[in-house]
Amino acid sequence: MRALRAFDESFRYGTGHAGCITTRMPVRAGGVGVVMNWEAWFALGVVAVCVAILARNRHAADAVLLGGVTLLLVFGIITPKQALAGLANEGMVTVGVLYVVVAGLESTGAVRWISEIILGKPRSMGHAIWRVALPIMIISPFLNNTPVVAMFIPAVGAWAARHRIPMSGLMMPLAFLTSAAGLCTLVGSSTNLVVHGLLQAQSGGAGFTLWELGWVGAPFTLTVLIYALVVGWKRIPERHTAIDSFANVREYTVEMMVDPNGPISGRSIRDAGLRQLPGLYLAEIQRAGEVLPAVSSDQILHGGDRLLFTGIVDSVVDLRSRRGLLPATDQVFKLDASVRERILVEAVISDACPLNGRTVRDGRFRTMYQAAILAIARNGQKLPGKVGDIVLRTGDQLLLETHPFFLEQYRLTRDFLLVRNVDHFHPVRHQRAPLALTILCGFVVMGTLGGMSTLEAALLSAGLMLLTGCVTSGEARRAVEWQVLLVIAASFGLGIALETTGAAKSVAVNLIGLVHHDPWGTLAAVYLVTVILTQVVTNNATAVLMFPIAMASAHDLQVSVMPFAVVVLVASSSSFATPIGYQVNLMVQGAGGYHFADYWRYGWPLTLLTGVVTLLMTPWIWPF
Repeated sequence: MRALRAFDESFRYGTGHAGCITTRMPVRAGGVGVVMNWEAWFALGVVAVCVAILARNRHAADAVLLGGVTLLLVFGIITPKQALAGLANEGMVTVGVLYVVVAGLESTGAVRWISEIILGKPRSMGHAIWRVALPIMIISPFLNNTPVVAMFIPAVGAWAARHRIPMSGLMMPLAFLTSAAGLCTLVGSSTNLVVHGLLQAQSGGAGFTLWELGWVGAPFTLTVLIYALVVGWKRIPERHTAIDSFANVREYTVEMMVDPNGPISGRSIRDAGLRQLPGLYLAEIQRAGEVLPAVSSDQILHGGDRLLFTGIVDSVVDLRSRRGLLPATDQVFKLDASVRERILVEAVISDACPLNGRTVRDGRFRTMYQAAILAIARNGQKLPGKVGDIVLRTGDQLLLETHPFFLEQYRLTRDFLLVRNVDHFHPVRHQRAPLALTILCGFVVMGTLGGMSTLEAALLSAGLMLLTGCVTSGEARRAVEWQVLLVIAASFGLGIALETTGAAKSVAVNLIGLVHHDPWGTLAAVYLVTVILTQVVTNNATAVLMFPIAMASAHDLQVSVMPFAVVVLVASSSSFATPIGYQVNLMVQGAGGYHFADYWRYGWPLTLLTGVVTLLMTPWIWPF
């Protein structure tokens, strides 16, 4: 508390960081400006150049931001310790650890359970956004934003792929609704707690109650939701994936069997979710020697039924991971490699292959190559009958489940024209899905009620995922998105430069100084400056920078500090116009295929709307 008071006093009276800014007199709201030195101007210039380069979307974000941090370091604007501070930041490390937790959910199929149970079947893009928003608005007020986004990215991604919904229409609403709903309670965001602590230090004990922020958080969240449902998704160009081009790619024929002990035995095709699969078509069912072609959605599945599908490789991989379906060929279960080690490979039959002209069954493919054929594609034709009865021909494309050494062993042989790995295949361990979900629930409880920080709860949960076999160490390493972590770490370096040089504080004080003795105008100026800063500086850093300035403004006007504290808190969490201001924005950038400019297209009208709502609601709930 003493440290927070000292920090508050240093900023209120313009001392800032020694040697960084020059003040003509104590920082007050009455129009007195602050002069920046060359270090502050240099830091602002570097940030502006980084934003301009990122907006063109021609260079990787991590390279651009790390380049900016390097310039600041070389010119002595920041120290090596400050440049590397982001790598040791708790928020950045928490994101990295959460990737391991999510990997455990994915490798056990628990992500699919979440998406199937919670998200259901969408009827339109607006309905899809609503289905995603509902669980987020329930969970986010009680759980930190980062784990919520980390948990829902793969679930929403898999769900969107199955229903052929563009990811670009869902990922940004996911991140922004999570940030907005986090404003509804004191524990919903780390920024809330930061401002709460600063307010307690300033007022000697008074702060926010658990639900008090909901008075402004609820209408704020409602505004974000209405915007997303009505116009938001229309402002982002649709980013197509391979699944969207289904008609223009090769079709595989794949045969699967209904597990007699699985969850879809005894259910209709519609209820089992096998009718409207993206990029897949259920051609026929083989049951007790009979063929049931053109099956209806109401057809009941029996244990042991053989289902013949045609579809693209991504959809076949997804089908292979579905709970309740097994490969119809028993060759998969005879492979020497363990399930965890297996990979999927695409191979093209050459004219020199000894199995050319023979059926899959007669050629004893598994015995010869230690690989099981899951599916076959031939010039876009739909191949009839069982996979084992298909006669192999030159140019046939095979989808194989095999051991990890197959690529090295057969890449250069004459048996195959081409051999390539299917990178996104991971064997699913469905039997551990309940355990993975239990660990996830424990993470939520530990992070909210157990007295642990989010990092501590995430580390413990990731360790449990590894110890219980929900995820292997190799899968855990591959799951971490290192580029996202580097971007987050570099963003901290840029934010520190703006803070330590006094650039952020100088801009804020000069802009707020333009408003003279008008509580409403000053409140609006505080909101405007804070929301601009939070687009390029992390939300917590923005809150810490702006809080003492906002408090000094309230004291000068002799009005209550509460509306000013609330405005700083809300504006700091309104990073909608760039991806670099908040880590959850960066987390969805790759998943949604977004360009840097997409955030601006989507975010500036949303920032304007939420700003109006906040400035209208705050003085009414917390009067001056």
